[in-house]
Amino acid sequence: MKRYIKYTAGFSIVLSLFSSCKKFVESDPRGQFTQENYYRNQAEVFNGLVAAYDPLGFQGGDYVTKVSAMSAGSDDNLAGGGGSSDFVPLQAISNYSLIPANGPQDALWKGGFLGVYRVNILLSKIDAATMPDDIRLRYKAELKALRAYYYFDLVRLFKNIPLMLTPVDPKDAYNILQVAPEVVYAQIEKDLKEAIAEDKLPNTVPKATEAGRMTKGIAHALLGKVYLYEKKFTEAATELALVNGVPGQMNSVYGYKLLDDFAALWKTANKFNTESILEIAHTSKGNGGWSCIECTEGNLLNIMLAPRAYTGLLPGAPDYISGYGALIVTKNFFDFIHFDPRNKASVANLDSLKKAGIAKYDNSYENTGFFVEKFAGRASDKSTGGGPSELNYPQNTYEIRLADTYLLEAEALVRGGGDLSRARALIAAVRNRAYKDGADHSVDATLDNIITERRLELAFEGHRWFDLIRWGKAGTVLAFKGFITGKHEILPIPLKELENTQLVQSKEWGGTK
Repeated sequence: MKRYIKYTAGFSIVLSLFSSCKKFVESDPRGQFTQENYYRNQAEVFNGLVAAYDPLGFQGGDYVTKVSAMSAGSDDNLAGGGGSSDFVPLQAISNYSLIPANGPQDALWKGGFLGVYRVNILLSKIDAATMPDDIRLRYKAELKALRAYYYFDLVRLFKNIPLMLTPVDPKDAYNILQVAPEVVYAQIEKDLKEAIAEDKLPNTVPKATEAGRMTKGIAHALLGKVYLYEKKFTEAATELALVNGVPGQMNSVYGYKLLDDFAALWKTANKFNTESILEIAHTSKGNGGWSCIECTEGNLLNIMLAPRAYTGLLPGAPDYISGYGALIVTKNFFDFIHFDPRNKASVANLDSLKKAGIAKYDNSYENTGFFVEKFAGRASDKSTGGGPSELNYPQNTYEIRLADTYLLEAEALVRGGGDLSRARALIAAVRNRAYKDGADHSVDATLDNIITERRLELAFEGHRWFDLIRWGKAGTVLAFKGFITGKHEILPIPLKELENTQLVQSKEWGGTK
């Protein structure tokens, strides 16, 4: 939403109001006066809505994003970079040397609660604003869906978190208590159900002006995913079926359809395509700069994942930029995907290019020779804005796409004893699109086949770590990285969030919660 909606002067006011929070479970005392005099009309409320969307694409000043952190923690990637001291938070989760003072948790906590904070501020002000009631109700539905999204990430990542539904007064900021995960999940369900029931979320939005905004399809997809994590398999399958429609065909209500070509998903020109359900927007015109890396609107993954000191030597060499060489692909994953048709669009085999004299590059830390093709920056996408090109690449990322929801519904059907013929058709639609040869590549609807297909289809998109935790397989699959069962299924609450507050560290990390 944030890159497709026209910005106004008021938007910068809203951003400056919220961006200075030191801890994101507290409000900003310096912003109190401004907040009390803002959100008076539809234009000001809209600016606040844009600000509430903005943390969807939160990128930490230490280059941590949800995609980079969860990929580094999976069996598909190593942190990479220039050495063991490069991208320290990602190294910590990649080799499971995590401690409360070091890891990606600071950025992930900060981004999630920044989103919650902005949503709660606007929900507390919107009823008093002068604006048409139908628009007000749509905005409120969007805000509830956003809050559900932010809390869903937070509870999965940290388990023991505070649940705040109203703005926090500064005097109460240090007295916030955590609640049981079940309470958070109940609120997530409530927010999404209300957002859907209010019937103000549109089924589709115009791509040119509102791409990225919450729709009813997104809300159903999120609710289905939430149900799956709660092991409410029947409910999950029901919600996801509304999103998926007839496998392989256009959803007549929400317009979703698998792209014909898997590789086309990663072309910058194909933003907000028919397979996209919830997409995080980036731009090359955001003018992000080194003084505030987390302020950039560009996609940091593009510079992070491109090979180090890359140079094409022959005509036709890939136009990768010279990047930071992060999140290198494990040999295990390359062997896993090597003979699958999605290999070339997923993995960049730099060693083969180097041996053939087509290109050269410098090794990353723990180099394997394999890099992430999906998000490697391209010279053809170089920034046209005023900021440094390194921080201003425009490729979007998918938070939820249709192949993901197909496989989630199939999982819910298999685990919940549902319609296995439909589950088989959902898996087949994903596989047949990948092979694109007209043949039937159906496989039996089993959890093992779904596990295989999700790893192949969704590689490097930030899902693998969450999937392994949900399936109870992380302790075995990630043992080679140092993963400890009963500890690393969640991240530690950041150390600085425990200082002078009532928050308590989780038992998994030596606390009492």
